[in-house]
Amino acid sequence: MIYPQAERHFRVQQAVRRNRALSREGLLERVFEQLFHGLVYAQIWEDPEVDLEALALTPQCHVVAIASGGCNVLSYLTADPARITAVDLSRAHVALNRLKLVAASRLPSWEAYHRFFAEADDPANVAAYDRLIAPHLDSASRVYWEGRTIHGLGRRRISIFARNAYRHGVLGRFIGLAHAVARLHGVRPRDLLKAESLADQRRFFEEALSPLFDRPVVRWATDNRLSLYGLGIPPAQYEALAGGRSMGAVLRERVERLACGFSLTDNYFTWQAFGRGYGRGEAPLPPYLRREQFDIVRARVERVEVRLTSITDHLASLPASSRDRYVLLDAQDWMTDLQLNALWQQITRTARPDARVIFRTAAEPSLLPGRLAPDLLAHWRYEEEASLAFTGRDRSAIYGGFHLYVRKD
Repeated sequence: MIYPQAERHFRVQQAVRRNRALSREGLLERVFEQLFHGLVYAQIWEDPEVDLEALALTPQCHVVAIASGGCNVLSYLTADPARITAVDLSRAHVALNRLKLVAASRLPSWEAYHRFFAEADDPANVAAYDRLIAPHLDSASRVYWEGRTIHGLGRRRISIFARNAYRHGVLGRFIGLAHAVARLHGVRPRDLLKAESLADQRRFFEEALSPLFDRPVVRWATDNRLSLYGLGIPPAQYEALAGGRSMGAVLRERVERLACGFSLTDNYFTWQAFGRGYGRGEAPLPPYLRREQFDIVRARVERVEVRLTSITDHLASLPASSRDRYVLLDAQDWMTDLQLNALWQQITRTARPDARVIFRTAAEPSLLPGRLAPDLLAHWRYEEEASLAFTGRDRSAIYGGFHLYVRKD
């Protein structure tokens, strides 16, 4: 199902709202809802290589995934699945996914694709859009990218790819604000990228970054739910992320892992967080942007369908026993018990034998026990040891847990 605008807004409300409108939590939810209507993530913040290992894709697999920024959907193509259906309630994310897919098939070379989506800050990208991409893009995506916005000073949305796209969107602006606050306290987060070893990265964290969390303005911000919306943390996710501790302590640990948990030579999430974009030269990239994968991705883009819908509604439209892999990102952290059970009822109905489901949570434990109906949960085996290992290898570093469930019967 592809929703008209009014219905789409209603579905977003269902995804976000859990409290009365005039309550404190209800007001916060409505602020987040407004942010959700635009571009949130120019880059998805889940590690696709961990996903690929957990999904164990085969040429027979049909994947259903929440789209977000599309980086992982395109990266899954490198593993040769039969089909991928990417769904999202955000028209901005749907337009971004479709832009990336059409660009992969229509831009003349890896160099042009890299300039567009890795560098993402060249006026030539806008010219390439007009000449090579737009004529092959669906009308809804063209309306989005060619629309003009007030905060863009009247420029077309596509112009973000001439102005470092990764500084845009809710997350991009939040990271920019975090950099500004750090600079006000004499710290340049970008200096982390000068490190020549993990020891250098750790030294920079301990001497420059960690003390920032003791500053009054940072303590205030981390305790303020509204200020954390830029991280894509909705009201329902805040308590799960805190886990009974101060949010400042939790975020300090997550930033530590992002800053010095993995080498700069291997972790493009660190480049995004501290450099506000991908690095140049030999800096790491997600699979779909690597030179050696470009021809593979280009040859397989027709296997991807992108739909403006919720994952539960999409699954409800499918025949039984018809899908193999499910990628839920952290969407369940937003859900009520009713929504969670409705989703897993459709997953269980549509899953083939040995189907796999992966998702992330703000807190460390899986959220299914105690919330999912026992008769649904009984169909699935939680791969606890593997999930802990995947959590440890997830370079995005911001989630408490990565979880893998496998269909038993």
